[in-house]
Amino acid sequence: MTIVSPIRLCSTVAATLLAGCATVPNFSYVVPLQPEGSSGYAEKPGWTTRHFAVAAANPLATDAGYQVLKAGGAAIDAAIAVQMVLALVEPQSSGIGGGAFLLHFDGRDVEAFDGRETAPSGADEKLFLAASGKPMSFYDGVVGGRAVGVPGAVRMLEMAHRQHGKLPWGALFQPAITLAEGGFKVSARLNTLLAEENHLARDPVAAAYFYDPAGKPWPVGHVLKNPELAGVLRTIAAYGSSGLHEGEVARAIVEKVQQHPNNPGGLSLLDLASYRAVKRVPICHDYRAQARDYRVCGFPPPSSGAIAVGQILGILANTGAADLPLEAAQPGGLGPTPSAQWLHLYTEAARLAFADRAQYLADPDFVAPPGGNWMSLLDPAYLAQRSKLIGTQSMGSAKPGQPGPLKAAFAPMPEQPEYGTSHISIVDAFGKAIAMTTTIEAAFGARQMVRGFLLNNELTDFSFAPADAAGKPIANRVQPGKRPRSSMAPTLVFDKATKQLVLSAGSPGGALIIHYTAKTLYGTLNWGLTPQQAIDLPNFASLGGPTLLEEKRFPAATVTTLKAQGHEVREVNLTSGLQAILRTRVDGASVLQGGADPRREGVVMGD
Repeated sequence: MTIVSPIRLCSTVAATLLAGCATVPNFSYVVPLQPEGSSGYAEKPGWTTRHFAVAAANPLATDAGYQVLKAGGAAIDAAIAVQMVLALVEPQSSGIGGGAFLLHFDGRDVEAFDGRETAPSGADEKLFLAASGKPMSFYDGVVGGRAVGVPGAVRMLEMAHRQHGKLPWGALFQPAITLAEGGFKVSARLNTLLAEENHLARDPVAAAYFYDPAGKPWPVGHVLKNPELAGVLRTIAAYGSSGLHEGEVARAIVEKVQQHPNNPGGLSLLDLASYRAVKRVPICHDYRAQARDYRVCGFPPPSSGAIAVGQILGILANTGAADLPLEAAQPGGLGPTPSAQWLHLYTEAARLAFADRAQYLADPDFVAPPGGNWMSLLDPAYLAQRSKLIGTQSMGSAKPGQPGPLKAAFAPMPEQPEYGTSHISIVDAFGKAIAMTTTIEAAFGARQMVRGFLLNNELTDFSFAPADAAGKPIANRVQPGKRPRSSMAPTLVFDKATKQLVLSAGSPGGALIIHYTAKTLYGTLNWGLTPQQAIDLPNFASLGGPTLLEEKRFPAATVTTLKAQGHEVREVNLTSGLQAILRTRVDGASVLQGGADPRREGVVMGD
């Protein structure tokens, strides 16, 4: 196995991409044994470490981050290594063709790095309207070049690494390059998703990579190699994000998008070259649980995640939810579950939060916040007022509130599908931490493969309809250069008094990310669970309409009670992909407790 020395890299990589070359620790990547992850529900043990920990959605990605931390790398270094391996082994969820939101804690301050995709300069609000003038069907918009936004993950990671990295930029690509050239085993999850996929094989490049000559997905355990991606990663390692956003890779992306045979897009070379990552002010709010005061920090708009999670928690705090413990495990293998009354309060709070989300949330460079400040949506008095709308019977659906003195200038966005993503949580040995959620949107993105990686379909996170029936514009409509609204909710929690990190958490799952993350926060902070116990709890949600419960995970009596309270209950498959790391004390010693979702193949590693 060939290892690129960090010393050699210092002489070949542009100096602006390196962090302290003269003093960096030596990093040499070693290919681990490659386990075959589960695509079903596999119990996870939970993990406890002392000095550092990394949690990611695939064991190979977690191991890459672990090796970086072990070599003395910082949290951002590990995040880059993890992301690049995910681009290879979990291509359906994230990669260099997509975007990401990164929360970074440097031991003192929290920063929000925005690598969200943008609409091409030639896009307009009619992008997803059919010839009839009505919104096209979701997959008519997704498959092809139309929905491909300008990718931002690599450029954002480069920005964060310049400020906080310890190892050389180029060294962090070595795990993914080594695995891409030497091969990795197809996991059960990737095999299952390929078998269920209906559009990917229409792209000849993707079909030749993901499927055998008979058109069947490569079986579990098949060693898959991706030399084209290795070549792209080598270019990015040497030239930074310009290796993706300019030159021959950029030309290949644009050609793929613009020359799609029946659904071309407008992405241009200028769009790629001019993309800029943005540093934003995180959304932080106070939260009290079990007589302890916390500071919860999340990602600001264009993400709706932090505000929606904060609203749900804040509204719940004004109800009797805090007095409702988990119900004990039931016969038949059902573990502890929230009670029917708690679920009633939660899903009602969720309806109120999602009504505000549909009304107000969009790219802050295009849409002003209500009351002139996004924190108006988290104002304690406003949330207390909203909580009074919760009664003994379900409201069914909710209308947005008015947190500011001016009435909304926009129409609410209709609910539409939202998919994808992967989450990474890392705490390093230097007291730094990250929570990063990364995405190409739908599984396998736009179903277009270029140079070994998939392109995103992120523009479908915009409203397909630019206005309501009366012609009133929707805040999250397509506009050139605009970032689509997201539900990604990377979250860092701190002890308010000491300002010490308590928790890093997040999940994939489209709009359901908000609920998966809220469940984990509530489970750890209010119910005193370990991250693994909180993640293991059955999932529940409302996107503004029906009450959704994870199928086969709740007692029949709970369902019956909710229906009696007027809830339209649907028991469905709610596949979260939660990762979380909690700093706590066990037997007087400070430890890190990690959890990974049993519904996916992720693990936690650390020392």
